[in-house]
Amino acid sequence: MQPNSLLDSLLDEAGVSHAGLAARVNQAGRARGLALRYEHTAVARWLKGQRPRGQVPDLICAVLGDRLGRPLALDDIGLGVPGQSPAPGATPLAGFMERATALWRCDEQQRPHIVGAPAVTGTPAVMPVWEWENPPEDSDVSRTGRATVGPADIELLRSARAHYELMYRRTGGVATRARIVGFLNAETAPLLRGGYSDALGRQLHRATGGLVAVAGICAYDSDAPGLAQRYFHQALRLAKASGDRGFGAYVIALLVNQSLFMDEHRQAVAFAEAALRTAGRQITPALAADLHAMQAKAYARLGDGSSALRCIRRAETEAERIRPGHEPAETGYVQPGLVNVQVAEALLGLGELPAARTHATAAVDTPAHDRGRVHRLAMLSHIELRQGEADRAARTAAEMAERARGMESRRLRDRLREVRDQLAVSGSADAVETAERIGEALRVPV
Repeated sequence: MQPNSLLDSLLDEAGVSHAGLAARVNQAGRARGLALRYEHTAVARWLKGQRPRGQVPDLICAVLGDRLGRPLALDDIGLGVPGQSPAPGATPLAGFMERATALWRCDEQQRPHIVGAPAVTGTPAVMPVWEWENPPEDSDVSRTGRATVGPADIELLRSARAHYELMYRRTGGVATRARIVGFLNAETAPLLRGGYSDALGRQLHRATGGLVAVAGICAYDSDAPGLAQRYFHQALRLAKASGDRGFGAYVIALLVNQSLFMDEHRQAVAFAEAALRTAGRQITPALAADLHAMQAKAYARLGDGSSALRCIRRAETEAERIRPGHEPAETGYVQPGLVNVQVAEALLGLGELPAARTHATAAVDTPAHDRGRVHRLAMLSHIELRQGEADRAARTAAEMAERARGMESRRLRDRLREVRDQLAVSGSADAVETAERIGEALRVPV
């Protein structure tokens, strides 16, 4: 049995204890002629995943719905019919919000079944992208709630997204994740449950989506791939509700990056193509450049050299069109040099070492924040080793390790391990010494 996180979250929102819910269910049952004698222990079993019998699930919906001032369906409280999923695109936005906020709460509480869940593949991974691309659209996202949401609330969410993204770049996802998830629970969830017009609601969903996307990035960086994927899927649903196709394409780019990490190369190509096709004119040059560059990496790993080179040319063309100050906040990660390092990796996959070296060197010579610079230096060090320049690779790796100090990131530690292992077998005394220093740094737990 899986814990019923939806019911748990609704109880928390309603401010009802286990004993309180049991008493209210018993009272509601008497109104229907039922002699129920539930206690708090029964509610504890429901939260662990046991399904109550008879009319009790309907009674729970009625009790909590009255308490919260909105109707609740069985799916909303985690007691829908097992095995019956709603048709694609048919899940009401309100039902999605119940699930989204429940996930945030479970993440903050470090529930193992949520934090440790593996990433899904196949149809479950593709369906959220398909739903984003296709009708039905959300015709009205307005909501009636106890508290009225205003423009200042939207600005708070936007400022928080920028703050946590900067924190992630400076300190890594491990340290940032708890902060942003706490903010989602304490500040964002109450706003989603508030009252707002359709126009303001679309801004709210757009701003929330930006925060949720950063939460997914932090989960990915914390080596929680299933959780990261669920956050990205949430952000994609929020993008659809906002009506911002360009933002949706940005979220798809995050899924493309994760697909590459999972070696789902054909999926990466398909997702990137979906983003480019569906966003159309709303896509920006920076995002288009990154999507084409990631497609190039996927094609290179699939052994399709001609397609990889075609995507590289497209990425370079789009990169030349980037105009600073004309990009949304989310695509700020596409800094000068990022496309170079992406292209270098694709060329490396094709065995084009000299060309890959040129792009990697250009990336390192371009200013970047420390996190981005670590990845660029790791790529250059790898190429230098492949070209037999172990001493030079050791110097590059030493700078990489210095830049990574103080960051709590599982993904950066993966890169450090890769470089350490490559240096250790290079046969160079300087490289072996650098590998040992990196090994010492890796002994500090994250």
